[in-house]
Amino acid sequence: MTILDQTHDAALRSWVPGADGHPDFPIQNLPLGVFSPAGGAPRAGIAIGDHILDLTALLATGLLQGEAARAAEAAGGGALNALLALGAGPRRALRAQASELLREGAAERDRIAPLLHEASACTLHLPARIGDYTDFYVGIHHAENIGKQFRPDNPLLPNYKHVPIGYHGRASSIRPSGTPVRRPRGQSKAPDAAAPSFGPSARLDLELELGVWIGPGNELGTPIPIGEAQDHIAGYCLLNDWSARDIQAWEYQPLGPFLAKNFASTISPWIVTPEALAPFRIAPAARPEGDPAPLPYLLDEADQGSGALDLSLDVLLVTPGLREAGLPPHRVSASNARHMYWTVGQMVAHHASGGCNLQPGDLLGTGTISGPDRTACGSLVEATLGGREPLRLASGEERRFLEDGDEIILRARGLREGFAPIGFGECRAVILGAVA
Repeated sequence: MTILDQTHDAALRSWVPGADGHPDFPIQNLPLGVFSPAGGAPRAGIAIGDHILDLTALLATGLLQGEAARAAEAAGGGALNALLALGAGPRRALRAQASELLREGAAERDRIAPLLHEASACTLHLPARIGDYTDFYVGIHHAENIGKQFRPDNPLLPNYKHVPIGYHGRASSIRPSGTPVRRPRGQSKAPDAAAPSFGPSARLDLELELGVWIGPGNELGTPIPIGEAQDHIAGYCLLNDWSARDIQAWEYQPLGPFLAKNFASTISPWIVTPEALAPFRIAPAARPEGDPAPLPYLLDEADQGSGALDLSLDVLLVTPGLREAGLPPHRVSASNARHMYWTVGQMVAHHASGGCNLQPGDLLGTGTISGPDRTACGSLVEATLGGREPLRLASGEERRFLEDGDEIILRARGLREGFAPIGFGECRAVILGAVA
């Protein structure tokens, strides 16, 4: 597991205006991404406060040395796949040298200041070319909440506590935060209808997830041992895996999600590295008495000691009525990543256990991360009990599911006494009406 070092020091200050105390990107974070300055081509950058440090320009100064320079060189070309493939060593070296250059009192300040761009004037892109996307189902409270709506006496299927459940999703429709989402059309069948119909989804929903970026891959046919799984994780983001519940209910048997999930997924554009998240690692929640122990290929002492993350996760809803009245967003959920039943390491190890070859830039989703009560539901189908109990908003509006013009905002923060809080940046998108 990643160790703590001087880059995590809560007393560190940066000469970059607005970086100290920034809610997401203080100097203790330094996430990686791809951005375009006004009129410029996509390039790699590091977020610091309300600015972005141009990595390509920084490399050209000669201030980066050794493995850090190797990492910055690999980050060229408008996608970070080659950097992710290098693994933790070069990534950690880049973080350490960037921290030195950006901290208060750095002698190189005057050379680096011109390489900063105001984030508000830049366009953010997907940070890597996503070859494959797999969505898991490791949020046990979400699985129980959904299961209770169909099987009140037996909400979890027999395999849930033995195997990290997942399915292969669609990588081509993943978009960065801020990209609108078009309401999908599809086939659905109302319970009292004699036959299915085709049209816009009437039960459009969000899903609060973490995204996991794969770094170094594995050869086809060669599993990743659970004890080495963390070496293959390059970082994290927020993920909203939108779901059309009415389409999903009709199509998902016997092969699982299809059109109900492949129309769009939204991610936050910054890769928050495992190094930045080191202060927020915790042991997974103890399994309830009577639950099966993970099979040996999913069990590792280090992973059980600190393989989980303590991250607050929030879902906010902005509706046309709230917007017009000047009212703040409605909080749908306040959850935490600690509510995952399986660790990310177990997800990676299981994914590759049959010989599947993961590749740099692949994206894994955790599945919806809900907490144990109604205030921590990571989807509307849970928060409204399948639409039976709508959310009542300060604007006088009600919501069972998402309507056109609604906007969902996901946020995540790491908070631990003695360490600087860090965040992920927003993952947001507004819903547009279906194509006629």
